[in-house]
Amino acid sequence: MKKDNIICRMLGIEYPVIQGGMAWVADAELAAAVSNAGGLGLIAAMNSNGEQLREQIKKAKELTDKPFGVNLMLMSPFIEEAVQVVCEEHVAIVTTGAGNPAKYMERLKEAGVKVICVVAGVALAVMAERMGACAVVAEGCESGGHVGETTTMALVPQVVDAVGIPVIAAGGIADGRGMAAAYMLGAQGVQMGTRFLTAKECTIHQNYKDKVIAANDHDTIVTGKTLGHPVRALKNRMTREFQKKESDPNTTPQELEAMGAGALRRAAREGDVQNGSCMCGQIAGLVKSENTCAEIVHGICEEADALIARFANA
Repeated sequence: MKKDNIICRMLGIEYPVIQGGMAWVADAELAAAVSNAGGLGLIAAMNSNGEQLREQIKKAKELTDKPFGVNLMLMSPFIEEAVQVVCEEHVAIVTTGAGNPAKYMERLKEAGVKVICVVAGVALAVMAERMGACAVVAEGCESGGHVGETTTMALVPQVVDAVGIPVIAAGGIADGRGMAAAYMLGAQGVQMGTRFLTAKECTIHQNYKDKVIAANDHDTIVTGKTLGHPVRALKNRMTREFQKKESDPNTTPQELEAMGAGALRRAAREGDVQNGSCMCGQIAGLVKSENTCAEIVHGICEEADALIARFANA
């Protein structure tokens, strides 16, 4: 899983492991640590304005001399500023999500930025390739945060068959077994979010980390389907109340939006894991310890290599 891999050559990294661009989680410190470990770290632009994002980019540059990227949330009210800052700061790579990147593709490519689109369906992957994306992340519904409807197992091979650019698998991957499976499905790399929540360099509140470590296989829930943007998170008081309100026909979309506003920040930064949204994937049940980013990246690749070699020689 090293530099002869197409993703590694394309992005200038050592291991084909990308850290998810998680809002209120993926900051300069985590991104730099993943990049220093040989993977690709990402800073979440989320709803940051241009100067806030620039500050994070500059901080990452101080912490690593390796390639790192920015995740652009296309629905952000500051997306124009974010794109401009990415170009001005010569960020090497961006991943895009929560919208259509067509408006910004040429500007990013002209600035020398490699664009990777996160997609939840085959049609979106085909569209991304036509727009000039260098790769796509096929993200299954097992992932944390905003999710689609198709599982990773079903989505990845269909996307692989539909496009000619490299495919990175995401959703339900936290160890070498998941990475090896992704390769068997045709992916050329993996993106992980949940596994990095408990990285020692991850700056989220310890309460959030502890809740992830304590989770089992059925401790996540998807809410927000009626709003058109479903979210997977760990079960808690907030999700129970949200689910109850969502099933009440008298609840307005505005009420639901208000319930969700600021919920991720409360969990990730304030440590309120009962009234905040602890976004997390179904694979949380496999995450049982805090490790450095280097231990996570190297461990998953070494395990995947060993598994693939074992079955190749069987």
